[in-house]
Amino acid sequence: MLLTQGEIDNAAAALSTVMRRTPMIASRVLAEKIGCDVWLKCENLQRTGSFKPRGAYLRISRLSGQERARGVVAASAGNHAQGVAWSAEQLGITSRVYMPTGAALPKIAATKAYGAEVVLEGSTVDEALIAARRFSEETGAVLIHPFDHPDIVAGQATVGVEILDQMPDVDAIVVPLGGGGLLAGIAAAVKRKRPDVTIIGVQAAQAAAWPRSLADGHPVAAISMNTMADGIAVARPGDVPFAHISELVDSVVTVSEESLSTALLLMLERAKLVVEPAGAAAVAAVTAGRLELAGKVCVVVSGGNIDPLLLSHVTTHGLTAAGRFLTVTATVSDRPGGLIALLELLRDRGASVVDVVHSRVADDLYLDEVQVTVSVETRGPEHQREVRRALSEAGFLRE
Repeated sequence: MLLTQGEIDNAAAALSTVMRRTPMIASRVLAEKIGCDVWLKCENLQRTGSFKPRGAYLRISRLSGQERARGVVAASAGNHAQGVAWSAEQLGITSRVYMPTGAALPKIAATKAYGAEVVLEGSTVDEALIAARRFSEETGAVLIHPFDHPDIVAGQATVGVEILDQMPDVDAIVVPLGGGGLLAGIAAAVKRKRPDVTIIGVQAAQAAAWPRSLADGHPVAAISMNTMADGIAVARPGDVPFAHISELVDSVVTVSEESLSTALLLMLERAKLVVEPAGAAAVAAVTAGRLELAGKVCVVVSGGNIDPLLLSHVTTHGLTAAGRFLTVTATVSDRPGGLIALLELLRDRGASVVDVVHSRVADDLYLDEVQVTVSVETRGPEHQREVRRALSEAGFLRE
């Protein structure tokens, strides 16, 4: 089931005129964190905002005339949906995409804008995929699987082809991992020419099917699928990607939700890149110190399609995780000047107040006390500890 060099070369040739050659950008902030030369492969700047059109276009372009006449169908939370819709439109083929009912509105709108008929069904991608398979069986429309097909993996392999061309002396490549198509493709392209390159996959810890699957020797469905990184929230690894990853990938690690949001914030602030949580998974593994890396490192940023509302929530989550946002509940005197004393202490400690909420209803309050929940901006974990210590010493916090 492993791709041959000829298949990878053919995919690269087929996509050379339709896909963008995404940039490789040096990351000083990541280099400083791990002491290596780090570059970002920016697939968030690919057509439709992710790497997905590479595999989708290759798969659809190879359909026969009869298959094209029946149209295509797919299931996705967003990125594969847009990749299929765009590819089908480019090739003059009708498309229908099943998306979970909780899919982000901007991703639904973008998929429709690329010409696909969108049907919302199921609460997960796996449930939407069941509906897509049923439609395929009933109508003859060709199912374009998001990752479990040789053409899909071959299309994603072109990311690896570009990495070797742009960074021929690369020592390690870190890649977000969901169903496995991107990691499998990159591993197939890179390991055939540079078997010495270390290749690492990164999953969200709360949607991690790969560690157990690799340990058991076959795909096993994950029990939990509760992550903000919907783009890599896949319950069961694909058989085709599994064959490649189990053979060619050096290791798979997981990252926490806090690490994902911190990485997204880092990309926004320091790299000036809009990245979705799934797209930031590899960055999260690097910044969280989960990897032992040396030499020249390529970190794949796989997508940038994020709902602005989610971006706001994740940014707040990231600020909190990075020690930049602190919420404490203090007890102050319910007399004139009580609140001012608290706010002056925060001012003197350099904490900028964002929000204040009063409450006179709490079990441990005395008659002349009020509970105040205050949210402040801080400069990091050490500053947070300083603020908490000052509040405690002043008697505002009850341990």
